[in-house]
Amino acid sequence: MRIESQTAKERVKIAVILAAHAGFCFGVRRAVEAAERVAPAITLGPIIHNPQVVQRLESLGIASADRPEDIPSGARAVIRSHGVSRAVAEALGARDCEVVDATCPFVARIHAMAREASQAGRPLIVVGEAGHPEVQGILGWTDGPRYAVLAPEDVDALPAMEAAVVVSQTTMVESKFRELCALIEKKVAAPDVRATICPATRDRQRECADIAAKADVMIVIGGKDSSNSRKLYRLAAELCPRTYFVESASELDGIEALPSDTIGITAGASTPDCIIKEVVARMNDIEKKAPIEDTQEQAAMSMEDVEATLVQIRPGQIITGTVVQITDDEVCVNVGYKADGLVKKSDLSSTDVKIGDEIEVEVVKVNDGEGNVLLSQKNIINRKAWDEICAKEEAGEFVEAVGKEAVKGGLLAEVNGIRTFIPASQLSLRYVEKIDEFVGQPMTLKIIEIDKAKKRIVASRKAVLMVEEAEKKKKIWESLEVGSIVKGTVRRLADFGAFVDIGGVDGLVHVTDLSWGRVKHPSDVVSVGQEIDVKILNVDPERERISLSYKQTQPRPWTVAGEKYPVGSVVEGKVVRITTFGAFVELEPGLDGLVHISQCALTRIAKVEDAVNVGDIVRVKVLDVNTEAKRISLSIREVLEDEALENVPDDEFAIGSDLPEIDG
Repeated sequence: MRIESQTAKERVKIAVILAAHAGFCFGVRRAVEAAERVAPAITLGPIIHNPQVVQRLESLGIASADRPEDIPSGARAVIRSHGVSRAVAEALGARDCEVVDATCPFVARIHAMAREASQAGRPLIVVGEAGHPEVQGILGWTDGPRYAVLAPEDVDALPAMEAAVVVSQTTMVESKFRELCALIEKKVAAPDVRATICPATRDRQRECADIAAKADVMIVIGGKDSSNSRKLYRLAAELCPRTYFVESASELDGIEALPSDTIGITAGASTPDCIIKEVVARMNDIEKKAPIEDTQEQAAMSMEDVEATLVQIRPGQIITGTVVQITDDEVCVNVGYKADGLVKKSDLSSTDVKIGDEIEVEVVKVNDGEGNVLLSQKNIINRKAWDEICAKEEAGEFVEAVGKEAVKGGLLAEVNGIRTFIPASQLSLRYVEKIDEFVGQPMTLKIIEIDKAKKRIVASRKAVLMVEEAEKKKKIWESLEVGSIVKGTVRRLADFGAFVDIGGVDGLVHVTDLSWGRVKHPSDVVSVGQEIDVKILNVDPERERISLSYKQTQPRPWTVAGEKYPVGSVVEGKVVRITTFGAFVELEPGLDGLVHISQCALTRIAKVEDAVNVGDIVRVKVLDVNTEAKRISLSIREVLEDEALENVPDDEFAIGSDLPEIDG
């Protein structure tokens, strides 16, 4: 970042580039704040490689001990971010110490890898400084062969191995780690190389190199005992000859800088913000050659300038950050603030995140009491989902849901991750007996009530079904064509006709349109559930009435009478009407034939009723068929004569059978 400053006495444009990742890393800040929170306490080794911070902690009652045995039994002991070996942890436990473990989560992850290598019986190789507390702690978590390498000659000294787990010190320079891994591959047949360089360290080193390449003067701030600060210095010095390693602002007096120089500043992970601000202020003073009396004023201005370059955040604010660390239960996100933010994995919209990913988060708390910025992704997702639901409700749009739980009075469903209540009366067009049948089922709903204060949603499935039913009926009504023949199902019967469903709408077949013949009741022709073809006679969309005909889908009886009832054939029929000149016999609905009085019996009768009565089932012979005149002549007498002849024995018709025998 570039900072432009000016005093009241003179205007001088300066160029100071301050690294965004300068200062405390996540692990160091976490350890310092843990120590401050539990003071008084004793730390095992300096909590941080910065004498100013160590002195300030001592003033709070936080002392330092080099060995577990130097800590009084029962005392409160803080394990610094470097971590400790298993033996040291057990020694603290044996002394009944109240242990506050501030091991950096990234270091703790490497400890787990060391234990895994031990259990698998594989050697462990740590790329790092053998004497560094972090490396010593890592090596102390395996019972198998273990090695620390920092130079090619260290790798040359390794024995040949079939397999090994290879990890690195978290502050190792990535290029050097890759270089040594290439050499290790010549010693180990199947090396299992793990990426354990802290992402914040990687970013800090990359940024340091970028700034050093642009700067005329490069300042690296850090404790002389800080491994990561020394690495930053060596990295910057390769790119910028005028690179200086300082522990505090008091060491800047001998550094010369011209007004035209670009000054780059970075700091190791153990450098507190206050020292970084002081160095920035002093570099401004040096560059402008400001009078001594202006120093205090200028320092204040520079600190304000530094603060101004940091992102200002507030609860509820939505910002975009970069994932820099991932632990078992948290994700650390750099949001450009003076402290990184933490997102619990339970508050992520998806756990499929990687280091370097940019994610959108909401600020829950700027300070959770431990100096951490609490962030959430789910809050954003929930708010967006809620806003989307409200927008759809206002627009009258439907929402998609899944049934989750049957409760008293209805069903709980989930809409975009938000619980929604569906009353039992709104589940279906008809009464629902078993609500739990909807659990797990996808459904479309209409929002009918929203309580924004309580974030309560009430929805209806029935309303959607009614709309769908109406649209379906509309399409059906639009498709109905008078004169067309369609398939339908008889739904119910009435004295005046039958109601038939023709694809979602009901039409009426009047009793007179059920058959070509006379029908006393519709049940004489059709039954409920029967599928039939019907002809559309009339459509009235406004009154939602459809007139149908069943009989018109069948051929008219007279058109085929000649084929069905040829002259000479004998058929059965029912006497339906008697007149003075004969009896009318129904051969089928709509088709009657006449049996003249002379054809009603074998003998002459005075009236028709002497031979037949209405309702009798009789056998008749077809004498004549006139389809044009719609007349059929029938005979009962000829059927009786034919039957009488069939009953006479054959020998009664033999020649001479009735003659007396003549005596010859």
